[in-house]
Amino acid sequence: MHSQGASAGEHDATDWVGRYLAQLATQRQLSPHTIDAYRRDLQQLQTLAKGMPWQQMRQADIRRLTAILHSQELGPRSIARKLSSWRGFFGWLAEHITLAANPTDGVRAPKRPAPLPKALAVDDAVQLVASAPPGRSTLTSAELCNRAMFELLYSSGLRVAELAGLDVTYHKGGEGQAPSLGWIDMASGDVLVTGKGNKMRTVPVGSHARAALAAWLAVRPPPADGGNALFLSERGTRVSPRVVQLRLKQHAIDAGTPVHVHPHMLRHSFASHVLQSSGDLRAVQDMLGHASITSTQVYTALDFQHLAAVYDQAHPRAKAK
Repeated sequence: MHSQGASAGEHDATDWVGRYLAQLATQRQLSPHTIDAYRRDLQQLQTLAKGMPWQQMRQADIRRLTAILHSQELGPRSIARKLSSWRGFFGWLAEHITLAANPTDGVRAPKRPAPLPKALAVDDAVQLVASAPPGRSTLTSAELCNRAMFELLYSSGLRVAELAGLDVTYHKGGEGQAPSLGWIDMASGDVLVTGKGNKMRTVPVGSHARAALAAWLAVRPPPADGGNALFLSERGTRVSPRVVQLRLKQHAIDAGTPVHVHPHMLRHSFASHVLQSSGDLRAVQDMLGHASITSTQVYTALDFQHLAAVYDQAHPRAKAK
């Protein structure tokens, strides 16, 4: 990149920044608020660079400066914004002084850590799936269906699509019909499902879920389409994942659950609670149907959070009184 204007020696670092900000204000007509944001980002670059001339700055220097920002616990999104400001400045500066290259090219902000899955506390999960409508001791057919679905989601950690695809028993499938992708074996107390990648797995069904399933099967009407679906919609056809989601959301509101609940939260709760009790990560991986143990390891962070909370509450020296 070659000079098209003044030489590097004619202006100090502050002058170049000032000229760039003036250009943003006059030619690009950016708002004062945006200009102030650019000013703060570039002033921080000057502070971190400790007087290093712009034309001497290399990619390794920018990487080092972003590492400093990261060590100061600045978030990835904020670092990415600063890099964008710096990149624009160096792109403009190359039109005025000689730069070997834009030193920000190829430098990326640290990746944002994946958010931890949200799981319910054990008591909250149990109360949610077992609760009946307020003031009622008996359930309607639809409510028995809901309870069986919610108990099974929490008992076996199924994906909502796997739950919706369950049949009462296995069937091979006739003309124009696919074979069962999942079914309940009430005799053995297992649920067999086809998960991602068409991988079959068998997951145990807890006693409370089996009782809820038995209560639902006792009143389950014949499916309107003559099929084999385990869980039915109000029209008598196979329930859809969206309907399961909406029913669970409304049930959680009626039960007074303090957070928004969705089917995957029950799956997360299943995994977290089994890991807390057993510590067997490989077993949790198999029950969830994860192809890689890496996908399951996120629950170890939840398990550690649980242990840390127990420690804070129980240890007499954990917190200053």
